[in-house]
Amino acid sequence: MVINNERRKTIAIDMDEVIADFQKKHLDLYNHEYDEVLTLEDLQCTRLWQIRPQLKDEILAYVDDPGFFRDLEVMEASQEVIKELSQDFEIFITTAAMEHPSSFSAKYEWLKEHFPFISDLNFVFCGNKSIIDADYLIDDSPRHFKGFRGKGLLFTAPHNVEISSFKRVNDWQEVREYFLR
Repeated sequence: MVINNERRKTIAIDMDEVIADFQKKHLDLYNHEYDEVLTLEDLQCTRLWQIRPQLKDEILAYVDDPGFFRDLEVMEASQEVIKELSQDFEIFITTAAMEHPSSFSAKYEWLKEHFPFISDLNFVFCGNKSIIDADYLIDDSPRHFKGFRGKGLLFTAPHNVEISSFKRVNDWQEVREYFLR
């Protein structure tokens, strides 16, 4: 969008583990199915399937259920902060949905329900995020910063707490402070 002949800066925001609480649902399903009580603290510096490698296929299969992404909880303060940021920035939601093609409909419906103030035209369902031409990318996975030409901001998630090679934001209050200081 152009205002006064000047392009607004753009922020691309990942969905899973950034605005949608993927990890909580994944862990809840696993704990229920296998009668365990693993917590987010147990996932520090790792992924669920890495803790139980003998169940890797079963654990990864949860996300291939077409409805898995439909009822994820919204990350605390993400709606308010993104709405606030949208006053000064062009916001895009960029999700690597092509890694799990069955997720497309559920992710789209979830975004429409929880982020109705973002235009459908600003939902980007992709695989490789290096194609995204934005000024900033907020993502929990540093692999998405490879080839990205803007500034990457690593959103803290259990699996990335030991990574220190990127600017980190721990929650949506820190995102607000970073952009609206």
